[in-house]
Amino acid sequence: MKGIIAKAFLALCGAGALAGVEGCNVYRNIVDPCYPERYEFAARQEVIGATAPQVFNGHVLDQTVWNYHFEYDAVNHVGTDKLTPGGLDFLAYLARRRPSADPVIYLQTAQDITYDPADPDALADKRARLDGKRIQAIQNYLTAQTAGRHASFQVVVHDPAEVGISAVEGRLAVQSMYRGSQGTLGTAGTGGGPSNVGGGIGAGVGGGTADAPGGSGR
Repeated sequence: MKGIIAKAFLALCGAGALAGVEGCNVYRNIVDPCYPERYEFAARQEVIGATAPQVFNGHVLDQTVWNYHFEYDAVNHVGTDKLTPGGLDFLAYLARRRPSADPVIYLQTAQDITYDPADPDALADKRARLDGKRIQAIQNYLTAQTAGRHASFQVVVHDPAEVGISAVEGRLAVQSMYRGSQGTLGTAGTGGGPSNVGGGIGAGVGGGTADAPGGSGR
């Protein structure tokens, strides 16, 4: 045992003497001078790398102009390239983003067109024409909305599924949020609790109960 300790002590002394003679280069070869920052950075990049696609996908959907932002021709059962008031407000919102607007606007490809089983090839032509008209409508409005700001926008067509959750799930989520903290409110100076709980918050008067009246607070 004594021999092991002696050898370890000699090795440590030798390393220290060598580091003193050779300088910091030998020290850096013995230990990692960037611990733990080097490994914390690698772990942070792994987390960011996993969440970055989700963040980007959410941003793309937030920048998407949907079919319902355009008026629908109920007579001919086909979508149009005329923006609704809500569509105009949405584009204005995108153009006013701070600190600067994202110059890439995404457009949902036209799904509000009639499909004719007798002429299936016509569907692609109708969709392409309507998408082109809607791109022009978006460009025209954004040019007018951002006049004088030297802003230019690119409209990219894609085909995402509309995102959302069931109304029942949304209702339950909101109810759970509101029920997370429950309590009773009392009137100032009186006991505001139920018949068996002292719930008063009054100044100078304790919240009394049916079994034990509250004290005067003096």
